Amino acid sequence: MQSMEYALAAVTDRIRTALAGGGPLRIRGGGSKDFYAQPLTGEVLDTTGLRGVVSYEPSELVVTVGAGTPLVELEALLAEQGQCLPFEPPHYAWSQPDGASRATVGGMVAAGLAGPARASVGGVRDYVLGLKLINGQAQHLTFGGQVMKNVAGYDVSRLMVGAMGTLGLITEVSLKVLPVAPAEATLVFEVDQAAGLEQLHRWGGEPLPLNASCWVHDDSDPAAAPKDLLFVRLRGAVAAVEAACKRMLSDLPGSRMDNAQAGPDWALCRDQKLPFFHRPADASLALWRLSVPQTAPVLDLPWAQLMEWHGGLRWLWAPHDAAAQLQTVARQANGNATVFVAAHANSTGTGGRFGVHGLAEAAIERRLKATFDPHSIFNPGLTPHANHASA
Repeated sequence: MQSMEYALAAVTDRIRTALAGGGPLRIRGGGSKDFYAQPLTGEVLDTTGLRGVVSYEPSELVVTVGAGTPLVELEALLAEQGQCLPFEPPHYAWSQPDGASRATVGGMVAAGLAGPARASVGGVRDYVLGLKLINGQAQHLTFGGQVMKNVAGYDVSRLMVGAMGTLGLITEVSLKVLPVAPAEATLVFEVDQAAGLEQLHRWGGEPLPLNASCWVHDDSDPAAAPKDLLFVRLRGAVAAVEAACKRMLSDLPGSRMDNAQAGPDWALCRDQKLPFFHRPADASLALWRLSVPQTAPVLDLPWAQLMEWHGGLRWLWAPHDAAAQLQTVARQANGNATVFVAAHANSTGTGGRFGVHGLAEAAIERRLKATFDPHSIFNPGLTPHANHASA
């Protein structure tokens, strides 16, 4: 803990220097999400020194760690106790030159991104109980606590989820964790997207332990004919999972995957390492993320898609100049479209990638920025991502 206290004093001094006229700061942990932002300016403020477990009470399902704590270390600690972060935060190790995971807990919260189970278990903000933050006036503030009912009024700690570091430097986070499910099964069905959506909606209205889903047009094997495949993961009590498998396979012909194969495949989906996510030969294409209601129909677009979250998340590769078309289609479905990975592999971002903000949203963001960081010290020019509530 002494090294963490030293790191806290060092970053606080850096912020005071910036406040005194030393220029803006670019907050950076492991750098696993450098691709996911507009171009940032300012000197790097490294948070990796804020590392370590402050407290962990497995019986209370609560853990508090420094923001610079590597995500792999936290997940390993929880796994030893049969617990987990059920929203499956992505690591995006592919974004690192050596392919190693450097995602940190602070970056997880600041980006607010969740994995395949998001639609069933909730997102990052549903598990943030409290945090500590240094604001743009070098004040170290505490929000929330270590229990669920710890807030009277507006929950500022969850406001920081998806804020992309624009409101301050997160130094410490308290998270709710859950036990690993006793049973898990993955079913796969050969079905087109429209039929897959219809079946997911039907299953979603039944008491089934649905945890994650992924539909994709699989043409990754050049020796085999392309297939439209729907993968559905079930998690819960053993009896519930077994009964659901029997029921769903009677509804729609399919098969059950071996968990030894399915587990790594879901990890690849979480971290965008499936063949669909490999950068296309056409370097002008960007990876777009369309967040829509689960009940949205198949979107009328000319680009192949991968669908997650029981229909609520659609991925596709398309040019940047397709922005107007994609945003129009997404808005018609009561959703939004954003650039997730810019067209050029080495780009750190592209202007306006988080879509169109409404006037009310923009006004709220300006007031929040003025309150927490009135001198625009942190990540100037960057705005929270427009769809962070559904991330």
